[in-house]
Amino acid sequence: MPLLKPAERPLLEGVSRLVYVNPFLPERVAIERQILGPAFSEAGSDWNVRPDADSGYPNLQRITALGQQAADDLRRRIAAGAKPVRDEPALYEGLVLFLLYHRYLERLRETAAAFLRQPDARLRVAYYASFARDAGHYLALPGLPKPDPRETAHLFACFFQVRRAFRHIFNFLIGASAPAVRLRAAIWQSIFTHDMRRYRRGLHLRMQDHTTLITGPSGTGKELVARAIGLSRYLPFDHASESFPSDPPSTFHAVNLSALSPTLIESELFGHRRGAFTGAVVERAGHLETCGPNGAVFLDEVGELDPAIQVKLLRVLQDRTFHRIGETRPRRFEGKVIAATNRDLAREIREGNFRADFYYRLCSDMIATPALAEQLRDDPGELPRLTLFLARQIVGPEEAAGLAEEVVGWIGKRLGKDYAWPGNVRELEQCVRSVLIRKEYHPHAPPEGPTGSSPVELAAAMASMSLSADELLRRYCTLAYAKTGSYLETARRLGIDRRTVKQKVDAAAD
Repeated sequence: MPLLKPAERPLLEGVSRLVYVNPFLPERVAIERQILGPAFSEAGSDWNVRPDADSGYPNLQRITALGQQAADDLRRRIAAGAKPVRDEPALYEGLVLFLLYHRYLERLRETAAAFLRQPDARLRVAYYASFARDAGHYLALPGLPKPDPRETAHLFACFFQVRRAFRHIFNFLIGASAPAVRLRAAIWQSIFTHDMRRYRRGLHLRMQDHTTLITGPSGTGKELVARAIGLSRYLPFDHASESFPSDPPSTFHAVNLSALSPTLIESELFGHRRGAFTGAVVERAGHLETCGPNGAVFLDEVGELDPAIQVKLLRVLQDRTFHRIGETRPRRFEGKVIAATNRDLAREIREGNFRADFYYRLCSDMIATPALAEQLRDDPGELPRLTLFLARQIVGPEEAAGLAEEVVGWIGKRLGKDYAWPGNVRELEQCVRSVLIRKEYHPHAPPEGPTGSSPVELAAAMASMSLSADELLRRYCTLAYAKTGSYLETARRLGIDRRTVKQKVDAAAD
C-alpha cells in the first residue's frame, strides 16, 4: 500500500520547506503561495515584515487546515500497514512538526512571557506532557524512527527557541523597509545558520564557538541586534522535571569597552583576585566566568579595545580559557561572544591599532546594521512608522499618535525628505524628544573642522599664549585624532587615557 498519493506530495514538500525556511526571507511567502495556489490571499501575506501579524492570518490558517487533514490521513495509512519509502518519512515528519508548532504556539508565547516576568525562576512547563503525547501520537508509528524522550524534549526546546527568537527579533528591531527585513533575516541566520536541519541535528550545541561581529554606523541599533541574538540562544529542556534550566534575561552580559579603562575592562571580563590591584578589596568573578553555556557576552565598541586585552581575548576565543587578574588558575568560558564596532577594522589593522589574528576570530559571522537614511531611501513610509514606535516608548500609547504626527510634520517642513540623519535612529529619537519639549528640533551641524584644528592655527595660538591648558589639550587631541582616526591610537601617541581623548574630541565637535 503506497503512503503518499501523487496529489499529496506538493503539500508535504511545501510544508516541510516551511518548517526550516528563514521566516524573514521572501522565500517564506513564495512557499505559501506555491502551496495554496489560487487559494492564496495577497491580503496580509507580508506578515513576515510586520511585527503584529505573525499568526492568525488567512494563508496560515488554510495551510494548517490542509496539513491537519493530510497528517490524519497519512497516520491512518501508516497504522494500517503502509510503508513510508525514500523521502516519505522526512516529508511526514516535516508536516507533523509544522502542525505541532502551530498547535502549541500560544502556549509557547505564554511560557516565553513568563520567563521574562520571572527572571530567576525555574519554570515548569505544565503542558509538556500534552505536547509529548501529541508528538508520540503522530510519530510513534510502524516504519518510522521510534521517538526518544530526549529527542522529544529537544524538539520542544527548538520550538521554544524559535518562538523566542522570532519575538526578540521583532521586538528589538523596528521597520519594514527592505534593509530592515534583510537585517532580521541575517539575525535569524546568525542564530540558526542557513540550515536549520543541521542546527537541530547537533549544531545547536556548538554555536558558542562562532563569534558574531556586528558592524554599522553609530545609532543603528547594534546592541539591539546583539540582544536579539544573545537572548535567543538554545536552552535545553529537561523532560524529567519538565522545565528549562535557566532563563533568557540572565544570560546576556553587555560590556561597553569605550567607557572603561583597560584595568576595569579586564576586571569586568576576567574578574580578579583580592588585592590584585589598587581598589581590588574583594574577590570578583567576571562576565566570562558568570556567563553560562547558554549565555552570551557582548563586547560593545570592540574597535576601542587595548591591544594587550585583545591578546587575552584572543586566547579566550581560541581555547576558551582565561585567568582572573592576579591568579594563575585557568578557568573556562562556555558562552558565546558577540562584538560590535562602528570602526573600519580593516583600516585599524593596517594602521596597527587592531590585531589581525583577533579580527579573524571575531568575523566568522558578520552582521551589518543599515543607516536610517538607507532605510528611508528604500521606503519613505518608514519615517512615520519609526517615529510612532519611538513616540510610544517616550510618551506611552495614548499620546503617541499625536506626538508622532507633530514630529513628522516638523521634519517635513523644516528638514525635508532628503535629510541624511547622520545620527541615525538615535538622532530621530532625540528629534522626537525635542519636539515634545520645545516643539522644534534643530540638528547639530558640526563645522568642517574645530577652531584651531590645523597645526598652523594651533601653533599660532600657542605662540600668543591665548589658550587655557584645557583648550590646548582639547585642540591637540582633536588634531591627533584627525590624523589617526582612532581614540586608542591617539591615546597611545599622546600618552594619556583613551577616555580623556574621547572626552576632548567629543567636546570639540559640540
